[in-house]
Amino acid sequence: MAELMDRFERVYQLHTILSGRRIPIAGKDLQERLECSEITVKRLIGVMRNHFDAPIVYDRQLHGYRYDNQNGAHPYELPGLWFNADELWGLLTCHTLLSKLSQGIFGDHVAQLQKRIEKLLGLDNSSARRKLESVKILPLGARQKGADPLFNKIASALFDGRQLHLTYEARSSGKTTERDVSPQTLVYYRDNWYLDAWCHLKNELRTFAVENIHAAIRLDRSAKTFIRAELDAYFSSAYGIFSGTAEHLARLKFTPERTRWIKDEHWHSAQQGRWLVDGSYELTVPFSDHRELLMDILKHGRHVEVLEPEFLRQAVQDEIEAMKKIYQKDETGIIE
Repeated sequence: MAELMDRFERVYQLHTILSGRRIPIAGKDLQERLECSEITVKRLIGVMRNHFDAPIVYDRQLHGYRYDNQNGAHPYELPGLWFNADELWGLLTCHTLLSKLSQGIFGDHVAQLQKRIEKLLGLDNSSARRKLESVKILPLGARQKGADPLFNKIASALFDGRQLHLTYEARSSGKTTERDVSPQTLVYYRDNWYLDAWCHLKNELRTFAVENIHAAIRLDRSAKTFIRAELDAYFSSAYGIFSGTAEHLARLKFTPERTRWIKDEHWHSAQQGRWLVDGSYELTVPFSDHRELLMDILKHGRHVEVLEPEFLRQAVQDEIEAMKKIYQKDETGIIE
């Protein structure tokens, strides 16, 4: 495999050298640039002539190789879309990661692209798989179950600027509604997909969990559009998946033990942190709806204290009291 990768890389390098020169380049210079022998250079030139129809000629007067782009011919380009070997490996890896993260969404399209890239690399499926198995992803909390047949329909309407008619089940209430929406952004957040859209039923921007969309019908109507800065301001101001303007600022104090992790964590684009004299760390985070922030606070247990606002501090206390009731038992083992 290393030999195939090396040959691929050198074909790309040889093309780059020849296409970037106005005068011929000597064989010895090619050997130095490609870091190979005279025989290898001639073999590469033969491969490019025979397999890629490259118009490489040897100029006897100037004693060097060049592309024959004279007589009004267009500059020669390698057929298809070419990358160097590192770029191809990066592209192949990214698409493989996408296929794992999305649990089947885009699966067929990714598989086709992988096969094309593997062909360019001169690799078979087993050799590529061995490399890619070196990267491991462990999704946590993903709710999608296999490929979502509606995903491509939603993405297509988004890219084409068309409205969708959705049948949507709200997770909070369990109520199912019908509504027309103008898709704005597909968001992959905490191992799940969401659709940011303008809801024509509520006349406001909303976020929809893709796995809770039971039906999606593409409408022959142009979607309402927003400038990206306006969308970012609306959906990124509040905390987590909740949208809207951040109306509150949480002040959280972490113990010195937990600070080693917290100081490098990204909770919000507008967060601020500072060290305190006792070695603890204070993190301030904007938010509107406190529900997701509450879950993130509780997972740190005794290592975090909510300093303000008071209603968030009280929400943490209420949750702790409710948790204590689950585990508190009297002497008979019966929960009090």
